[in-house]
Amino acid sequence: MGRSQETFSKKEKEKKRLKKRQDKEQKKEERQANSDKGKGIEEMLAYVDENGNITSTPPDPTKKKAVIKQEDIQISVSKQADIDPADSIRKGTITFFNDSKGYGFIKDHETQESIFVHQNEMIDKVGENAKVTFEVEMGQKGLNAVRVKAAV
Repeated sequence: MGRSQETFSKKEKEKKRLKKRQDKEQKKEERQANSDKGKGIEEMLAYVDENGNITSTPPDPTKKKAVIKQEDIQISVSKQADIDPADSIRKGTITFFNDSKGYGFIKDHETQESIFVHQNEMIDKVGENAKVTFEVEMGQKGLNAVRVKAAV
C-alpha cells in the first residue's frame, strides 16, 4: 500500500478551517442572544420630559406645563429680515481680470471671498487692483458680481 495522501500542511489547513467555522458559529449565537428582535414595545419607546429632554420613563402629569401657544413652536429656520437695498452694495478690489476673455474676480472687503465678475456686468471700465462697488446675485455656479462701478 501507498502512503497516505494527507500531508502535514493539509492537516493544518483543515484545523484552521474547522476553527474558523466554530468561531463563526459562536459569533452567530452571541448575536442572536444579544438581538433586539422580539422585545416589547415598552422597551423601545422614548419619552420627552417637561424640559424637552428624551428619557426612557414616562413624563409625570403633575409637572406638565400650561398650554403651549402654537406661535411659540419653531420647527424650521427663522425668517430672515428683508435686506435693505443700501446694504446690498458691497465694496471690493479686482484681484484678477482677463481682458481677452472678459471675466475676472473681485475680493470682497467684508467677507474676503472671491466673487466672479463678467465684463457685461461692468458699468465702468476698470482693470486689476481697482477698487469697485458692486452687488451680488446667485449665478449657476455661485455668486456673481453685478452692476460693478469704480469706487469714488
